[in-house]
Amino acid sequence: MKNVTGHNGLNQQDSDAKEDELADVVLIGGGIMSATLGTLLKQLEPNWKIELFERLGDVALESSNGWNNAGTGHSALAEANYTPEQKDGQINIDKAIAIYEQFQISRQFWAYLTEQGWLNNPSEFITSVPHMSFVWGDDNVNFLRKRYQALHRSPLFDGMAYSEDPEQIASWIPEVMAGRDPKQTIAATRMRIGTDVNFGELTRQMITQLKDSAGFNLHLNHEVRDIERLADGSWSIAVADGNQHNQVRIVKAKHVFIGAGGASLRLLQKSGIPEAKNYAGFPVGGQFLVTTNPDVVQAHSAKVYGKASVGAPPMSVPHIDTRVIDGKRMLLFGPFASFSSKFLKNGSLTDLFKSLTPYNMVPMAQVGVHNFNLVKYLVGQLRQSDADRHQALCDFFPQAKANDWTLCQAGQRVQIIKKEPGKGGQLRLGTELVSSSDGSLTALLGASPGASTSAAIMLNLLQQCFGEQMASDSWQSKIQEMIPSFGRSLHDDPELNQQVLRQTSEVLGLEHHLGELDTAEEQPSEAQPDSHIQYA
Repeated sequence: MKNVTGHNGLNQQDSDAKEDELADVVLIGGGIMSATLGTLLKQLEPNWKIELFERLGDVALESSNGWNNAGTGHSALAEANYTPEQKDGQINIDKAIAIYEQFQISRQFWAYLTEQGWLNNPSEFITSVPHMSFVWGDDNVNFLRKRYQALHRSPLFDGMAYSEDPEQIASWIPEVMAGRDPKQTIAATRMRIGTDVNFGELTRQMITQLKDSAGFNLHLNHEVRDIERLADGSWSIAVADGNQHNQVRIVKAKHVFIGAGGASLRLLQKSGIPEAKNYAGFPVGGQFLVTTNPDVVQAHSAKVYGKASVGAPPMSVPHIDTRVIDGKRMLLFGPFASFSSKFLKNGSLTDLFKSLTPYNMVPMAQVGVHNFNLVKYLVGQLRQSDADRHQALCDFFPQAKANDWTLCQAGQRVQIIKKEPGKGGQLRLGTELVSSSDGSLTALLGASPGASTSAAIMLNLLQQCFGEQMASDSWQSKIQEMIPSFGRSLHDDPELNQQVLRQTSEVLGLEHHLGELDTAEEQPSEAQPDSHIQYA
């Protein structure tokens, strides 16, 4: 046995004097992002050596697990936070278009893998569930009406229905309308092409195939303790093997991807790249009310999104969802914010404090000062009682019975805080890739809509970090084979959009309803403020 000292004093005991072979890519974290990047790379470069390290005893046990996220195939069909209202009252749909197109990239990638036999039984990881927005109160109804009018100008939202008619809405979501005050002003939109996704199952299927691929190695119960850059530009990764009494081994790699959910920030900081200095993170947990009562579950079939409270982060938009997790159908309502200083559900209470540096403490404090409504929202959420949560549920399900629902702790998310030149600390929403200047190390930070847009995010990573290969004919040809719409705008090409929807729906066993309406006798029309039901 020999001892090797390095990585800030970590000791490596190694019975073999031979160094590890240089890996082409090291993936850190066994979730949907690493699974997606690993699968893309194995399609593009079958001979590359790829090592994946996961600190837990199996993959997809943190953020990608079906119980730790909302399972929404985020495509901006129902989420109001992707269509913000501007100061002049206009609705900006740019982000909605971008997220819709990104989700279609994921669908194409999953469909390709299914056709190749890489994924099996798509019904185990993706299910058709209508996506709806539902609001009450004059101001919210006016917002939803304007949102619909803005979205229906884009061919991507063809088939969206809008209604302010209680009877029509009751035909879509009877449990939401049962027992509701008939004098309440309400409105809803509905898209039949929405989906529920079990990202845990999707991750497991991808990694199962990766394990059978030459040159790929999965290491469970292996925790990355440190990352250092070597003189030749490669990376040295210190990994503690939990199967061998946490003995530390050193792995070397040309490229490193940190896709470890909430743990990504700390590992990014350990890498020492200057870009890491600009970031801090604040953990926010989530809880859901869950029911498996078959009478309740069978009476509701939709993901129904409301509007977030003032100051609430986008991940906290209230919604009641039809879910299919590991073959079992259920309903989830939430999320309710919870707080822990852990960055992972299976993390340490010291995570937040260890992430603080001389560079990010001031930006974090600035975010707290400038986002008082967010602080107020979080404090209010933490003070909620069971009765308060049940009342929030009754806003969506007026006749909900408390004994049908159980409170479930979901996953931990880390909201990005970034130091911006001239602006100080800014709260950044969504996901963000942070790369070294040469692209040899990249970390993914942030939360929703991450998993849904995983294929698009990883393609962006390939462009940033593997520019020479991405420019090659072989990579371009393979990517076009996997994702026919790559490099093209579905918004600008409605025919291509319908082609993508039809093909992926057929392969994945989804409904697509192209050009069909929810009520046969209705015809598409321009939205008017006083009309009861319209279709894009």
